[in-house]
Parts: sequence; C-alpha cells; structure tokens
Amino acid sequence: MAKRFGVGRYQYEAVANWPRFEIKGVASDVACDSRGRVYVAVRNTVGGKPASIGPGVGTMLVLGADGRLLANWGDAFSAPHGLWISPSDEVFLADTGFHTVTIHSTDGKVTLTLGTKGKVGSPGRPFNMPTRAKRAPNGDIFVSDGYGQNRVHRFSASGELIRSWGSGDPVFYQQWAGVPVTGQPGTGPGQFNLPHDVSIADGRVFVMDRTNNRCEVFDLDGKYLTEWPDVRGPNDSFVDDSGVMHIVSARGLELRTLDGGLVGRWGEKGDQPGRFANSPHGVWIDPQGAIYVAEVGGLNRLQKFARV
Repeated sequence: MAKRFGVGRYQYEAVANWPRFEIKGVASDVACDSRGRVYVAVRNTVGGKPASIGPGVGTMLVLGADGRLLANWGDAFSAPHGLWISPSDEVFLADTGFHTVTIHSTDGKVTLTLGTKGKVGSPGRPFNMPTRAKRAPNGDIFVSDGYGQNRVHRFSASGELIRSWGSGDPVFYQQWAGVPVTGQPGTGPGQFNLPHDVSIADGRVFVMDRTNNRCEVFDLDGKYLTEWPDVRGPNDSFVDDSGVMHIVSARGLELRTLDGGLVGRWGEKGDQPGRFANSPHGVWIDPQGAIYVAEVGGLNRLQKFARV
C-alpha cells in the first residue's frame, strides 16, 4: 500500500514521477487554471546554485495535469516569487527582482502591470520586493509588499491605488542581505515583519506575517480585526471549497478554519517522494482535490499529491 500523507480527512498519496521532466531551477510557486493546466514560477540558477529573492532571471512553465511540459514563457522575469490564478484565468505574478506585479493571459501576454519595472517605489508606496498579489471577489487587487517594506496595498480592478497599510522596518531583509540592522521589526497589531502572502475570503483580508509567525486579519479597508498566533512561518495559503485554509511553511502544511481554528499539520522532512527537502513556499489545490507544493532552497522541487 502506498504511503499516505495528510491529516484527518485530508489524506494524500504522492504522485510518482511528477512532473515528467527536470525543472532546471527553483520552483517558487505553483497554481492551476480552469482547464487543469499547472503553472510554475521558476527562478533560474545562479552559478549552478538555487536562486533567491534578488535580481536574476526567471520564467513560467506550463504543465499538463499529467506533468508533461506544455509551454515555457521564456526569460520574462527577474525573481518570480508569488503566483496566483483567478477564477477567470488571469495569471498574477509578483516579482521581487523587478518590483512589479504583472497580470497575464494564459498564453503569457501581459494585460496589466503594477509598479515600475526595475524601480523601487517611494517609501510606503508600491513596490519594494512584493511577495504575492490576488484579486478579491469585488475585483480589487491586494498585494503583500513584503521584503523591502512591510505594507499591504489595495488597488482598484483597473490598477489605481486605493490605500496602503502596515508598518515596521525591513529587519528580515537587512538580516538576509547581511547589512546592518536598523530600526525595529513591526510586531504589534497591524504591523508586519515580512508580509509574505495575502488572501481574501469571507469578506476579510488574511495576511501571512511570516517572521512574526502569525496571520493577521483585516477588513477590506485595512482595519485590523484579529490575528492567529502560532502560525508557523507562513509562506503561502489556499482556501479550499470547504473554507479550510491550507498554509505552507518551512515546516510543511498547516490547515486552519477561517476563524483560526487549527485542523492539523502535516509534512515530513526528507528528499524521498512525499517529503519536503527544503522549504514549501507555494501551494495550490485543483478541482479534483490534488494538492501541489513548490519548494524553495533547492532545485527541481515540485510535488503533486493526489487526494485519496
């Protein structure tokens, strides 16, 4: 019998030999469109080593559900970080190297760009190494802006900035870059220390405040409502049809109800199929209930788990 992974009623088996080719880079994030195609944001290697969040070169790969390569968008990105696909098949990509959020059609054509390519925004304004972007049901776009500053931005559907919120000095980035740490991290209500993901569900905005090990919850106007403590280093989140949020971090997967209740955690360290050798960084669930997990910190780390 194949080994199972998961918690409670969320049980999976790792799909063998998936994908069916070697990803020659870092799979930063993963998402599926309405036709079941799988999109993978990839950072190309730097000197044969895994690329990180700084400027570089990256691409988007498109796979079939069977793991075969269907398309490659070419070296269109600098440091692709956060990927999300809307119900109408808009492909959102936050690029920490270019300081932009781009929206694409499924053939790779850019339909909207937020931010100025290669240019950091003024303090508090978009963007300084944004981490992820998603569209709310009302059409507005929310962006976590992330490494270089601790902000969340709300845009109109057509890309006009409505408001920004958050505070805290970029202590995480300073430590990562090996430069002197100045200022203080934001740890209070409404502050951030690396907002790494933003999700909109149930009329609320959920921000994964990674280095503070929590999820902060706001209304659509940025008013602080509450927070979930002990969310372990969250990187990305996906809310399934049952209203359960699946959160990935360096420790694996964590499942919570939208009131913050812990459903359970799963994920084993290791390089064998079904285990995580590095840091789970991106997550998606397709209509069949299969879960996809992309890992950073290593090369060719993307897995698919079939629900059983």
